Amino acid sequence: MLIAEDLLLLLYDDESGKPLAGSPGLDYALAGAVVVELTLLGKVDISGEGEDVKPGRLKVLDASPTGDPLLDERLAMLADKAGKKPKDVMGKLSKKLRDPLLRRLAERGILEESEGKVLGLFPVTRWPAKDAQHEGDVRAALENVLKLGTRPDERTGALIALLSALDVVPKVVTDAVDRKALKRRAKEIAESDWAAAAVRRAVQDMQAAVTASIVVASTAGATSGGS
Repeated sequence: MLIAEDLLLLLYDDESGKPLAGSPGLDYALAGAVVVELTLLGKVDISGEGEDVKPGRLKVLDASPTGDPLLDERLAMLADKAGKKPKDVMGKLSKKLRDPLLRRLAERGILEESEGKVLGLFPVTRWPAKDAQHEGDVRAALENVLKLGTRPDERTGALIALLSALDVVPKVVTDAVDRKALKRRAKEIAESDWAAAAVRRAVQDMQAAVTASIVVASTAGATSGGS
C-alpha cells in the first residue's frame, strides 16, 4: 500500500464514503504523499544547504521505474520539474491523482464505489469502506504514536505530518478527550527527527505546500464571497 492510499483511507468516512477534508488541500496532501514515497524509495530528494543547487529544490536521483504505474507516472512528471520548489509542482502533480487511487482501493475490495445523486439531480460518487482491516492497522499505528507516545516509523510519521498540515487529526482520531493536546502532539511529531534527513526535508516541504494551498483557497473563497 502506498502512503497516499493509506492517507485516502483515513480521509474518507467509512460509512458515508465522503471525504473529511476539502480540495485542494486533500489533493495536495496526496501529491505530497507520493513525493514522500518516492523519497523513501531513493528516487527523489529535496536539496539542502551546501549542495550544487539552491536549498529546497526538487532533485531526481533515479528516474528508473518503481514497478508501480502511478508512482512511475508522477516520477516522470518530477523529472520534468527538477530544480523547482516543491510548492510550485504540487498543482500539476495532484491532478487526476485522487480518482485513480480510489479506484485502485475499490479494485482490491477495500473501498466500494457507490453512485448516487445530490438533491436527486446531481450525480456523485461515494467511497464507503468495504474491508476496513488494513485501515484499522494504520489507525492503530497512528494512535500508538499520538496517544501512547511511541516513536513513529517513517510511513506513520509522514501520515501524521500530512494530516497535521490539513488540520484534520481530530477528525481521524475521533476518540481523543483533549483535541488540542492531540493536535499539539501531531505537530511535535511532524517537527521531530523520526526520519532520515532527506525524508524529513520532503515531509516538511510537503507540509508547507499543503498549508499554502489551503490558505490560497481560503483567501480566494473569501474574495469571491465578498465581491
